[in-house]
Amino acid sequence: MFAQQTQTVYLSGTGAEDTKEWEFKCSEGRYCGSWSTIEVPSHWEQQGFGEYNYGHVPFDQRLKETGTYRYDFEVPESWENNTVKIVFEGVMTDARVSINGQSAGEKHQGAFYPFEYDITPLLNFGEENTLEVVVDKFSANMSINWAERQADYWVFGGIFRPVFLEVLPQQYIDRVAIDAKADGSVKTEAHLAGIEDATSVTLNIQNTDGETLASFSNDIDKQENVALINGTFENPKLWSPEFPNLYHFQFQLKDQSGNVIHSVSERMGFRTVEIRAQDGIYVNGVKVRLKGVNRHTFHPDYGRTSSKAFSIADVNRIKDMNMNAVRMAHYPPDQHFLEAADSIGLFVLDELAGWQHPGYDTEVGRKLLKEMIYDDMNHPSIVLWDNANEGGWNPAYDEDFKKLDIQKREVIHPWGVHEKINAAHYFNYNYLSMDNFAPRKIFLPTEFLHGLYDGGHGAGLKDFWQQMYNHPLGGGAFLWSFSDECVNRTDTNQLDCDGNHAPDGIFSPYFKKEGSFYTIREIWAPIVFEERYITPEFNGTFNIENRFYYTSLRQVDISYEWVKLPSDDEGRKVLHEGQASVSDLPPQDAGVLKVDLFDGWQESDLLSIEAHDPHGRLIHTWTWPVQSPAKFAESRLPEANDQAPEMEESDDLYQFKSGDFYINITKENAMLEKAGNKNGEFPIYGGPFVVDEEVNCENVEVESLENAYQVTATCEERHLFIQWTIKADGLVDLDVQYHLPPDVRDYAGISFSYPEEEMEGVRLIADGPYRVWKNRMAGPQFGLWDKAYNNTITGYSGYEYPEFKGFYSNLYKTTFQNKTAPDFSVYSKSEDIFLRLFSPENPPEPVNTRVEYPEGDISFMHGILPIGTKFKPTNELGPQSSRYNYLPRRLENRILSLSLSFDFTGE
Repeated sequence: MFAQQTQTVYLSGTGAEDTKEWEFKCSEGRYCGSWSTIEVPSHWEQQGFGEYNYGHVPFDQRLKETGTYRYDFEVPESWENNTVKIVFEGVMTDARVSINGQSAGEKHQGAFYPFEYDITPLLNFGEENTLEVVVDKFSANMSINWAERQADYWVFGGIFRPVFLEVLPQQYIDRVAIDAKADGSVKTEAHLAGIEDATSVTLNIQNTDGETLASFSNDIDKQENVALINGTFENPKLWSPEFPNLYHFQFQLKDQSGNVIHSVSERMGFRTVEIRAQDGIYVNGVKVRLKGVNRHTFHPDYGRTSSKAFSIADVNRIKDMNMNAVRMAHYPPDQHFLEAADSIGLFVLDELAGWQHPGYDTEVGRKLLKEMIYDDMNHPSIVLWDNANEGGWNPAYDEDFKKLDIQKREVIHPWGVHEKINAAHYFNYNYLSMDNFAPRKIFLPTEFLHGLYDGGHGAGLKDFWQQMYNHPLGGGAFLWSFSDECVNRTDTNQLDCDGNHAPDGIFSPYFKKEGSFYTIREIWAPIVFEERYITPEFNGTFNIENRFYYTSLRQVDISYEWVKLPSDDEGRKVLHEGQASVSDLPPQDAGVLKVDLFDGWQESDLLSIEAHDPHGRLIHTWTWPVQSPAKFAESRLPEANDQAPEMEESDDLYQFKSGDFYINITKENAMLEKAGNKNGEFPIYGGPFVVDEEVNCENVEVESLENAYQVTATCEERHLFIQWTIKADGLVDLDVQYHLPPDVRDYAGISFSYPEEEMEGVRLIADGPYRVWKNRMAGPQFGLWDKAYNNTITGYSGYEYPEFKGFYSNLYKTTFQNKTAPDFSVYSKSEDIFLRLFSPENPPEPVNTRVEYPEGDISFMHGILPIGTKFKPTNELGPQSSRYNYLPRRLENRILSLSLSFDFTGE
């Protein structure tokens, strides 16, 4: 007698990038009717067969293909005294399996659930065997089609998850169920098959090095074919997303002499999940808020066929946003995704499929629910079960979740209220007053701030999260959604997002970060800094909060740098660096962080503070400008020589020249008509004009100063003041003051014209490298950013990130780099100025993410636009998403003022 572990032999490949070739024939659509070959696992659409369907296509307009698969495999003679099973991890949608021409069992229906057959009596040992699988893309059970295939996502066909054989002894452990609590109590079930002389099961709890730390045993209940093994494990290291400690739970089936007949092992963590009514979600006795995102299993090249590497990458991307949770939308994922969530650390909401009403019928729903729970229950990452989505739930089996799950995890109805939790979707900001009609339910929205193109996600998150975090019944929230689910079609070789249905993600189709990534990372960072400015009186301290749940700040690496940004003659220079001083701040406490003030710190350009968690993962980098824009400009601008420019005057222009430099200002409204030098004409002209304001200032005067000329326009109508100061050799100052009528406004600022085709890029000293919206200011960092021009329309075309066009906050300097015209720079001497670079095009069907930009091409602005979500306009998204209430009496001297310096010297 020898101990035998389950032997796994793959008939398919193991995932999207590791496949095997099978024979294949498709009934309808592309390349139908004759035998060919196909890679398995895969979707047949991505292999060139059949027809593409988005889930909104009416059923009567779909082909409903059938695919027939064949694969020959050899079975060694040595297996003859074993039990051999064939396991399918996922098939879309109905599957009939035969071995050597004989049915392996009843047809399986339902795409996202593993199923298996004992094929021992059907095999020819020592010979070649033939597997045949007939797959119907459209299920014979209409409730499955409604639950899985009438949905807001791409629907495919085929054997899309791996297929393998399990070789087991004749007496074996069929499955195990584990409940390991934070207090060390262990409750397990070992469900057995083929039992004859086996008498007991031993549970060994081992560390990750395989060292056995504790053992428990119990006899087999042969009537039930189960062994119940319970015990207490002393001082376990607990599992949480911050410290995902895992143990191996090894189960050994033994005979009366103690010989091991069969052994299986599961990774599990010790943790206790409690949903406390009218209170919150507690894990290991700590009240937590879930910061999460909805994730489909998706890759543009492979559809819903995934791999272990893809899952690990996605979990890391989620963790990199300082999220601690993920919701499985809208079906259970691959096992390797749950394994990655276990080991890297995420709370998981695991979901029975059912996009919207109607969902599964009771009979098939119960069958698929059992398959999901039996396959997924031994994952410490799973803290809640979802009974489908947005009305797709079938209440008939709500109670079955706890009956099947040894841990008795609770079930929720995403979009609805069920038992202790309100999982509302797509509410407006005012709903967060919690004076709704479910005021005592834990508030855990499983979808909110629906992304579309560049809208949603980070836009509005700060306002929403502040309310949710501070409310005692706030349980967290899940953004929609993780990535743009655009398929790379094999019939057109183009990405297809099905219009505006699929570009909902924080990541692009090929997982490039969009701007919301950084906004989310900052807002959901477990270290929160007070909002403050660095002034000359700064004493080196910040008030901070530790929003970790299980981590003290002594376990976090926090460093700082005082930095001098590059100038024309030297690169970036760190003037002083060190480790920040912070008390041993326990989780959920507030305290003080201190950086050293070295002699001359005021001459730095920025202060940067960076934090890494105990595992080395970057939490965030926070930056603050040290100098005012005016002081920075003064230190960087070249000095003008003492030679005043020459001036000439025509009927409608003031014309100035200094060496090779010339500039023309109009006598009406003091507009820049043109400027240039020996290398050509600068491509900026036609400004400044106050955006969306018709103002005519005919009172334009010129004055000669000692070393310069001033052209001044005043207009009493709008209290508009424009003053150009033209110095020698191409140094020009512009001061603008303007007064707007009291009103609710979308933006405020001044604009110029600039031919977009001339733009090559900018070198920007501002917050970057990503653009901002009024309601998405967090995330970018102050520094120097080289940005090449691109014409990306977020989520629609180009897919070059960061985008070029849009608004940039905290402008200090920008150098405009041109294709043929000479380069030049503009410094802002005023605080809190936004740079606007052209107008990004609105993508098709933008709904509430449509943005109407101000006039002009290049703007220097006091106020900018917010952006909406797919379902909500900006006026429903909170204070930061609101329009500006402009009242002159709330401004110093009742005016908005702006000071710029143009460096046309070419130095």
